[in-house]
Amino acid sequence: MSELVTGEAVALELRPARLPSRALAVLLDLIVAVVVYIAVTVALVAASASLDDAAQVALSIAAFLLVLVGGPIAVETLSHGRSLGKLAVGLRVVRDDGGPIRFRHALVRGAIGVIEILMTFGVVACIASLVSARGRRLGDVFAGTLVVRERIPVGPSGFLPPPPPWLAGRFSGLDLSAVPDGLWLAIRQYLTRMHQLDPQVGWAMAERLASDLAAHTGTPAPQDVPPGAYLAAVVQERQAREARRAYGSGTTATGPSPASRPSGPVVGPQGGYPYPGAPAAPLAPQPPVPYGVEAAPGVARPDVPVDGVSSEKSSEGPRPAVPPESRPASGFVPPA
Repeated sequence: MSELVTGEAVALELRPARLPSRALAVLLDLIVAVVVYIAVTVALVAASASLDDAAQVALSIAAFLLVLVGGPIAVETLSHGRSLGKLAVGLRVVRDDGGPIRFRHALVRGAIGVIEILMTFGVVACIASLVSARGRRLGDVFAGTLVVRERIPVGPSGFLPPPPPWLAGRFSGLDLSAVPDGLWLAIRQYLTRMHQLDPQVGWAMAERLASDLAAHTGTPAPQDVPPGAYLAAVVQERQAREARRAYGSGTTATGPSPASRPSGPVVGPQGGYPYPGAPAAPLAPQPPVPYGVEAAPGVARPDVPVDGVSSEKSSEGPRPAVPPESRPASGFVPPA
């Protein structure tokens, strides 16, 4: 990857095109240009048969300059750096700062390309591309351009950590319609890479993103919620709304809809990604189990005998043990 710095001091990570892909793109462009040049030459010869030799030579030179030199310049200018060969291979010509090229950039590239590609059969361009750290030929050096790859193999997307359970449904009333897509992308990139950042730097970025998000929603960010957890909870709420619009049901891909969620905060053990500063959720008190209802596995009940002996003493004295073959399947032991 090559790091380019824009005029706004923003670092861009681009992948420069190397010699094999560039050579293939140039070869495709040359094949198209030669076919067009041959067709134009045949048409000019048929149309200028009555002219003298000097006029025919002048027309041949004009056709050469128009098709093999002016054609690539015009195509790269109108397509912003994507000729037919580059479009087929997945390349694009950009400026050194990552912006689109203009006519002057395409003119310099095309003029020098006549010397290093056409007149030397591409030997000078190959040597310059191999020597350059970013694979640039002489035309790119003088024009201040760079050929980059547009089609990059897609890797696995980063894990988006879920918010803590105690924030479920808390931001269901936020107005997210005014939040721009660029801010959503920045928040998602932060959440996927927050574990790779320095804690202080990550906390500062989270606070800045949380303030920007609160400014677009019109609701200030809560003070008792860490900024990272706040961002994750709002992103999950947006995903839930998109899923409800897509499927139109009460159950979404991220869980139940806000209408079916409990009104109060969800309590339980701390879950999700370990956000800095997130308080531990309190444990919910266990309700009493009614008599005759099976309790959860691992929970002891005082009213159910274990191995034939009751764990709670009766006022009538100890109960006799019941043999296993006469014990009901439900586990309930009738009184003696």
